[in-house]
Amino acid sequence: MLSFQNDYSSTAAPQILARMQQIQQEQQPGYGVDDYCKAAADKIVKLCDDPEAHVWFLVGGTQTNQTVIASITPQYAGVVCADSGHINTHEAGAIEATGHKVLALPNEDGKISAAQLDDYCERFYADANHEHMVFPGAVYISQPTEYGTVYTLEELEALSQVAHDRRLPLFIDGARLGYALTSDGNDANLDDIARVADVFTIGGTKVGAMFGEAVVFTRGNAPTNFTTLVKQHGALLAKGWLLGLQFDTLFTDDLYFKLSEHANKEADKIRRALTDKGYDVAFVSQTNQIFITVTDKKAAELAKHVTLGFMEAVDADHVMLRICTSWATTDEQTAELISYL
Repeated sequence: MLSFQNDYSSTAAPQILARMQQIQQEQQPGYGVDDYCKAAADKIVKLCDDPEAHVWFLVGGTQTNQTVIASITPQYAGVVCADSGHINTHEAGAIEATGHKVLALPNEDGKISAAQLDDYCERFYADANHEHMVFPGAVYISQPTEYGTVYTLEELEALSQVAHDRRLPLFIDGARLGYALTSDGNDANLDDIARVADVFTIGGTKVGAMFGEAVVFTRGNAPTNFTTLVKQHGALLAKGWLLGLQFDTLFTDDLYFKLSEHANKEADKIRRALTDKGYDVAFVSQTNQIFITVTDKKAAELAKHVTLGFMEAVDADHVMLRICTSWATTDEQTAELISYL
């Protein structure tokens, strides 16, 4: 069965599998204090152009989001995000389970704006009862968004300015960051992300790694004893060198960016075909995720040949589906999908 369900169905990029094979007889210290983690962190810090940045490698996206948000958000506060944000929709209440309410704002194409954030904070503090309410304590956005759209550098800088004016740390979830950085609509580099964010992640799971996320605290912002917090949240891998090895490989010879760019190019072919065939495309995505609204009948027809991601029922007769390319998508698979479309 042809699959365009997600971007983490394939095991890992061949370069990563080859390096794992090469080191299978090596003995390494655990918990991320090995040479591979250090080499990967050094590469990331250099790309961020931030000597004070500190990098950790965690096992998965939800554990990472939960650990980071718990570490930067005051005990009495919540985290502001778009209502479409991953922490508000598909993380099973993981953030709330740590005692931090998700404070969701209406999204526009998956985004929240600086003006919207400022207005929310203004109205919160203007409420005479605000001491009895959940304070905004941090800001969460994802780049790209859950809908595959990309924040411009101007939008990121504006959000960062408001967040910092309001004394709120800005956390950028980069589970698919590579796809944003290599998209046609992007004008921000990794060093720009490091400049505007207090902490951000570089996703490996969805961008060619077998598993793993890199957490980057910028400008000396790392919390005290963050490794201990990682372990408390079940996100510290004993065989940490396997994470370091993967990210060291991804950031050698621009592999991370090449894999991401490939997925975007395959998605572009599909977007052009959808336009030519008159499909209802739900969002103007610039990355590897495409959302279409089709009839239930058409969805059933497609399901005979290809697995797509189900998003939501639009009405009694229509559903929204997600087409997701990845680093592993081939030209032949894309052509076959287009023929079914």
